[in-house]
Amino acid sequence: MISRRTLLCSSAMAALTGLVGAPAFAVEQNEIRIGYQKNGVLVVARQQATLEKHFESSAIAINWVDFPSGPPMLEAMNAGAVDFGQVGDTPPIFAQAAGARIVYVAGQPVTNGQGILVKPDSAIRTLSDLKGKRIGFTKGSSAHNVVITALDKAGLAYSDITPVYLSPPDGVAAFARDSIDAWAVWDPYFAIGEVRGGGRVLVTADDLGKSNSFYIANRDFAARSPQLVSAVIDVLAQTANWAEAHRDQVGRVLADVTGVDLEIQTIAARRSSFAIGKVTDDIVRTQQAVADRFFRIGLIPRSVVVREAVWTPTQS
Repeated sequence: MISRRTLLCSSAMAALTGLVGAPAFAVEQNEIRIGYQKNGVLVVARQQATLEKHFESSAIAINWVDFPSGPPMLEAMNAGAVDFGQVGDTPPIFAQAAGARIVYVAGQPVTNGQGILVKPDSAIRTLSDLKGKRIGFTKGSSAHNVVITALDKAGLAYSDITPVYLSPPDGVAAFARDSIDAWAVWDPYFAIGEVRGGGRVLVTADDLGKSNSFYIANRDFAARSPQLVSAVIDVLAQTANWAEAHRDQVGRVLADVTGVDLEIQTIAARRSSFAIGKVTDDIVRTQQAVADRFFRIGLIPRSVVVREAVWTPTQS
């Protein structure tokens, strides 16, 4: 597993690269369309306009597109409506299984900002207690993998639960009115469930084992404009390095951009990992295990080879 120190060093090196200034890009593309959610480095980059500043001299516009979760973002990316974005571990697996034209371009470790919540007085005390329960989560999202992994750890089958597929905002309401017994989700919704919904953490993703989130690009965009992809990653790595050292400021940034309460986003910022690194062999192995798990239980239509979708800067 890539270490936190290695990731931070990678970010620092990228920061030094970013200080040299934006090169001229010999490409026809005059914009980069970036999909983002209500958390993470991309929100910080948007608020600080780090990408806009970097590409200003090249007359390349940055257009931001907000998504509630990873699956619809990757659907838009496959359709050519989005060039670049960040998602959890599961959306690219579902997308790759469906033949989507996407590639992994960078990785980021997941810490304890996602997991499974239950109500304080719930009889669910252990993972085994999930048997027969209604669990809410977004289908094809990283929360889906949290549920599958938790069931595996408890020796339960997917058929032992009743999955309730919900978008994160719908999950907030369902959890509040007790129409689900447990809720798997990520920050800032995980923090909303804890603070506003009085949720008790049954398990975090970190408790279940190592996992990653990813920066994903449209395959055609990455092949056509490898310099742009590399430059975007470098600028975001610099932004991530700043975020690692300024977590309380990050909370304010996230609140300003997303409209989610400062208290919630401060919690999310303090427990997030921002550092960006390469998609290493270890990350590929971890991601392949996720893909194999989903295929084994019949939730994706075919097996996928994660490595086939890993992009490298030498591609053109």
